Amino acid sequence: MKHLPLALTMGDPAGVGADITLKAWMQHAENSTKLPDFFMIADADHLKFMADRLGLYVPIQKITAPCETGSVFAKALPVLHNPLAISAVPGQPDPTNGEAVIKAIQMAVEFTQNEQASAVVTNPIAKSVLYKAGFEFPGHTEYLAHLASPPCTPVMMLACSKLRVVLATVHVSLQEAISSLNTDTICEVARTTHAALKRDFSIPNPILAIAGLNPHAGEGGAMGREEIDIIAPAIERLRGEGIQVKGPMPPDTMFRADALPTYDAAVCMYHDQGLIPIKALDFESGVNATLGLPFVRTSPDHGTAFDIAGTGRASEFSLMAALTMAHQMAQARAAR
Repeated sequence: MKHLPLALTMGDPAGVGADITLKAWMQHAENSTKLPDFFMIADADHLKFMADRLGLYVPIQKITAPCETGSVFAKALPVLHNPLAISAVPGQPDPTNGEAVIKAIQMAVEFTQNEQASAVVTNPIAKSVLYKAGFEFPGHTEYLAHLASPPCTPVMMLACSKLRVVLATVHVSLQEAISSLNTDTICEVARTTHAALKRDFSIPNPILAIAGLNPHAGEGGAMGREEIDIIAPAIERLRGEGIQVKGPMPPDTMFRADALPTYDAAVCMYHDQGLIPIKALDFESGVNATLGLPFVRTSPDHGTAFDIAGTGRASEFSLMAALTMAHQMAQARAAR
């Protein structure tokens, strides 16, 4: 199997991307946790500044191509230099640097699709800052789908060691999530998840738990008909396609400790239904993985955290989990 490094993007340079990347490499260098080889697409001078600010001894070495990562990673953090337009100040995002942030994502995808990198791992971006720089996509996921060749419809998965959840509706209001929920979307999300669990997680016969929308999964229609009119038909259709599904399951009981081992992923109807249990179970080490792309992509399950950027308080564990999961997913995909 060809050994390729992971491509890690810079994220917003005023956020915690530099903090957590430097700390993650330190964990590896000190043998606390071994990580797969990765290179960062970022401004090397900014990383040196941040290492000094945080008091971290992290040698920064510029590389010109991903293939140089293997000879560098053990002794220094390999950085493919992507210069910022202006110096970044922790906690003070500036749209002027938006072009460099976007370029880092583009480069990571190109390297991965050209088989120079094994997967894309993204540090957090601030969508509101990028919008001011002319960014026209709702977020990271939609932009990655746009860059993918061929284009695709991605599915957001949040995962930790005990639970994987995917979302039928994502970044919309609760009112819009309910009004837009439909059988076709649930089926599409479930199919993509089922295929990814087999391809990227090496689960031969995945079992999906389909959440209800209403209290007690509708109580037979007494608390809402979405389970009867929308969710149950999706389950019936999926079973007819040979996909193992359970549900509709009452959302208030399907995440109990004794229920978690009975399925491989939960299909949730709206954002907080899936994210609350994940973050309650493992806030520091959750991973955001995008399913359905022609390449592997993961990211930490948190945002830019401008309020603590440059302080050393940001935890590196979610990024470390994202790097590890990306490597494992890429290996599983390559072995098929």
